[in-house]
Amino acid sequence: MPTYTEPMLKEGSLKGRTILVTGGGSGLGKSMSKYFLQLGANVIICSRKLEKINKAVEELHAETGGNITGYACDVRNYEEVENVIKQGVEKYGEINGLVNNAAGNFISPTERLSHRAFDTVVDIVLKGSYNCSLALGKYWIEKNIKASVLSIVTTYAWVGSGYVVPSACAKAGVLAMTKSLAVEWGKYGLRFNAVAPGPFPTKGAWDRLFPKEFMDALDINNKIPVGRVGEHQELANLAAYLMSDYSAYINGDVITIDGGEWMQNGGEFTWVGNMIPKEMWDMVEASIKGKSKEKE
Repeated sequence: MPTYTEPMLKEGSLKGRTILVTGGGSGLGKSMSKYFLQLGANVIICSRKLEKINKAVEELHAETGGNITGYACDVRNYEEVENVIKQGVEKYGEINGLVNNAAGNFISPTERLSHRAFDTVVDIVLKGSYNCSLALGKYWIEKNIKASVLSIVTTYAWVGSGYVVPSACAKAGVLAMTKSLAVEWGKYGLRFNAVAPGPFPTKGAWDRLFPKEFMDALDINNKIPVGRVGEHQELANLAAYLMSDYSAYINGDVITIDGGEWMQNGGEFTWVGNMIPKEMWDMVEASIKGKSKEKE
């Protein structure tokens, strides 16, 4: 088994911490939550669908034996975020970590988007991240609690990318927030960092970004200099490190973990405009809508 698929930190590295992971019921959020639990952290996960959260809590507890709880929460709603924080503090005593992971994204020519579709992505990614960061920041400053925030951004937050414009705008905002709060709130013992992942296959998000029509037309591995997509444990290792005291001198930074993809390709999805004929967009759109309905 390759070393990069194995846990990195020593046992108990996150013991005594309570970490809130938004969008923690599936995908990379679930993988990070699992590793946090294995390292001894208490974990709170939240997502809009209670049934999904309850299932994830049950699975993660069974796999790790760790302390985990989940709440239904739409991170776009500040009052719901405050309620999750209140419940989490009542259960675990305090919260001292946040992973802004909740996201929405799909691939589409921008002229095909409605303003509502644009709003949905920006509100979940940017508004959700600042709602959680602001609510917890106020709580930490008032209670004099040292804490760490990790936001999941993307490589095209720096350079932009065609065909995922709402996501590019939102992630760029999260990147700016990360750097800004790292400076402003560092004096309170609060650290803000981010991770910019490349392709890490996940059910749901992966299907919306790389529908079968695209996957049939290209080999994604050819876009990545190291010749493969990422393993979830690799990202979980990095996230756990940034949430731990081992990274105590890292603040306001963004670490890219993509096998060199963005160096090779620039804007991650810009290439599709030259490869995908107009007629195929109808099939892609139908495929994405079908995946979204299945998810509901």
